[in-house]
Amino acid sequence: MRRSPYQPATRVAHVGRSPQRWLGAVNTPVFRASTIQFATTHDVELAENGQYPGLAYGLHGVPTVTDFQAAMAELEGGHAALAVPSGLAATTVPLLALLDPGDHVLVTDAVYGPTRRFCNLHLARLGVEVTYYDPLVGAGIGALFRPNTKLVFCESPGSLTFEVQDIPAIARVAHERGALVVADNSWATALYFRAFEHGIDVSVHAATKYIGGHSDVLLGVIVANATAYPRLFRLWTDLGVTAAADDCFLGLRGLRTLAVRLERQQASAMTVATWLRARPEVAEVLYPALPGARGHELWKRDFTGASSLFGVILHPTSASGLAAMLDGLDLFSMGFSWGGYESLVIPVQPARVRSATTWDAPGPCLRIAIGLEDPADLIADLERGLARLGT
Repeated sequence: MRRSPYQPATRVAHVGRSPQRWLGAVNTPVFRASTIQFATTHDVELAENGQYPGLAYGLHGVPTVTDFQAAMAELEGGHAALAVPSGLAATTVPLLALLDPGDHVLVTDAVYGPTRRFCNLHLARLGVEVTYYDPLVGAGIGALFRPNTKLVFCESPGSLTFEVQDIPAIARVAHERGALVVADNSWATALYFRAFEHGIDVSVHAATKYIGGHSDVLLGVIVANATAYPRLFRLWTDLGVTAAADDCFLGLRGLRTLAVRLERQQASAMTVATWLRARPEVAEVLYPALPGARGHELWKRDFTGASSLFGVILHPTSASGLAAMLDGLDLFSMGFSWGGYESLVIPVQPARVRSATTWDAPGPCLRIAIGLEDPADLIADLERGLARLGT
């Protein structure tokens, strides 16, 4: 796909819009449709053979859905995109579509927990061999390849622990051996990591997070190159996992403010992360955009920005102290998500979901997502919480 001459903040405000098609409306309306009427029996025959040029059934993507898909494909520079009902579906559909019984897949050890569970329970049941690898292996991943290795699954930064992978090196090795590369790009979004320019074949997103931006929609999107897309489209159609028009409308609406929200949230995250790193209760801040943090040099090389999700490792403390800190927070709430306008914090235990590497932290780990609140207020809330931690 030809790269746009416009800057990301401009593109995100205009992709997937065709006002002239909708009586001048700047936003694609919500189309709710299942049955589509045909004018002739010839049209019916074409639809039955998969050759009908228009929409044949609502499941195949009404205009609200196809506009969202087109927007995501153009924004990320892929061949085409598919909208699915959740971020988890965005990670699992490519695994099902691109792997066959007897194949072998390499999956980063820092992968999103539910993706790991799917690999362990369902890929194994379907006869696919799964090997987890050190997210920092880089070009050394070649040593893990087998004759039947068909896919490498990346997530950078890694879930919970925020390792930055050397994606170009991994992709180069994978392509030399005839394997495809899938990457979960939810953290950086298409604005801050140009997946296809770094060798990725399929980029997946939990659009529930920053793209939706308001913690009120479950949505996923799969963006693929021309090589991977046909198999993805076939399975997407056959499974019937099209996202709803209302949800895609919220995804399109969220795209319009994505650039300004990410810019604000990145700045606030840097302010809060820098403050936390100086606190005596904190052993380490896991935020690749922070100078001196783990993965900072690779992040600086490959990314154009950072989102507002990061990790914090505390010095050893009691369970009751940690509970006192977190339970009494005012602005930060605890919840299994991120990317919305509100700030979140949750305790995590990375060691429980590792098999290829060892996670050895001196104390408890927290995952923090910075929202759109004033960072001074967030710091004050955390300061009061850390005071409770000590008592």
